Amino acid sequence: MATEELPYSAAGPNNPWLIAVVVSIATFMEVLDTTIANVALRHIAGSLAASQDESTYILTSYLVSNAIIVPISGWLTTLIGRKRFYMICVTLFTLSSVLCATATTLWQIVLWRIMQGIGGGGLAPVEQSIFADTFPIRLRPQAFALYGFTIVLAPAIGPVLGGWLTDQFSWHWVFLINLPVGVVSLLLTWFFVYDSPALKRDRSALLKRGLRIDYFGFILVVLGFGALQILLDRFERADGFSSPYIVACGIISLVCLSVLVVWEIYHPQPVMNVRLFRYRSFAVSCILMLGVGFTLITATQLLPQLAQSLMGYDATTSGLTLGLAGIATLFLMPFSGMLTGRVLQPRTLCFVAFCGTAVALWYTSQLTLQATFWNLSFSRLLQAMWLPFLFIPISSASLVQIPRARNGDASALLNLMRNLGGSIGVSYITNLLAWRSQFHQARLVEHLTPYTGVTAQSGLAMLMQRVTLQAGFMTYLDLFWVLSLTAAIIAPLSLLLPKLPKGAVAAGH
Repeated sequence: MATEELPYSAAGPNNPWLIAVVVSIATFMEVLDTTIANVALRHIAGSLAASQDESTYILTSYLVSNAIIVPISGWLTTLIGRKRFYMICVTLFTLSSVLCATATTLWQIVLWRIMQGIGGGGLAPVEQSIFADTFPIRLRPQAFALYGFTIVLAPAIGPVLGGWLTDQFSWHWVFLINLPVGVVSLLLTWFFVYDSPALKRDRSALLKRGLRIDYFGFILVVLGFGALQILLDRFERADGFSSPYIVACGIISLVCLSVLVVWEIYHPQPVMNVRLFRYRSFAVSCILMLGVGFTLITATQLLPQLAQSLMGYDATTSGLTLGLAGIATLFLMPFSGMLTGRVLQPRTLCFVAFCGTAVALWYTSQLTLQATFWNLSFSRLLQAMWLPFLFIPISSASLVQIPRARNGDASALLNLMRNLGGSIGVSYITNLLAWRSQFHQARLVEHLTPYTGVTAQSGLAMLMQRVTLQAGFMTYLDLFWVLSLTAAIIAPLSLLLPKLPKGAVAAGH
């Protein structure tokens, strides 16, 4: 891998695989922390004397700031310098994690979570751009397999680790665990990661031309994506569009994001480079990544929720239902990396994987209340086994036509699509959960008559409890069926990815 072939490589004189491992550490920490915090939320709320509804601001504050920083992280990388920006993100995330652990009021932790979201939002896009710049096209699938390893491993062990830390120690350790990881990441990044001469030259040329900061574009990003994330996160709790608050968020988001697209097309130094969507492989990859977020990320949250709310599992055991799938996915990641581009085209792998995901989610929709722990684990295994064959081909295909100098912008937008898909999916499923639960309960109650044979008050209470349980379970099955149908609809879009000749050099590189 000669330097001439990879002018933007972050490896310098070091082995590229060492760089890949180093920059994966902080992303692993960020993804892990997100899943751990979800498990510990109830304990945090109790310690801070916050209501259940108020406690959701601990999650919402992080998601909103994260949603704002992700789409502009490519621009910030160019402005600040890639290594410097990455280290700032790691420092901010680590420091705010420690401050979260010291919080004594709800609004203190919300403030620190906003800072944590800002730091965490820049990590994944920068890491992906480093991978794309440090490895030649033929090795990118294997490199993205390593990146996928961190993305999959963290959610698999996060709920279990979070439950154990909270139960054995306290919720404070959910955040304090980031301190040693963050320090190690900073030290390794400082010693081994380089900003290449080409990267420095591009930044110097940009500054010499005169930096025209896109203030208006930045404001549109903050208002548009901030309002959208609040709308998605609070939609069900705020009673949907019957709430003036939600309607206002919807209008602000729609207007700001619509104006943003037009404004950024014509701005010479856009804060969010929407012009990249003119590349066919990138545009299709973003749509597919949105679908991955909507289906598989949403399903990841549904199964533990089902286990806890209806089957009586504690947080740790429900988290373990994801463990078997996590282990299998880790083994499949390298295999997918070897297949992508060498044996099968990305579009073929994606099409088969989306079809397989649809079948797996349909299988889950056929479970019964008699399902065991192993039934749940196996159903999740069938879902997650396709993730490597989606994530790696999409990530690899997305950057093929993109000029190397724009890899950071492209990675930011691709991560935005994945996060946005997950947020939309969770919001949609949450609302569907409430509506379908009422529907099923009403239909089941219709069959209860004075002749049912239950007269005692205790008997009626038990019967209604059974009806509620059955209605809830039927609702979850409906949700998995909807996700299955969504995956089936998305599958043909994979065939729109351009066919890539083996060993081809990307256009614009």
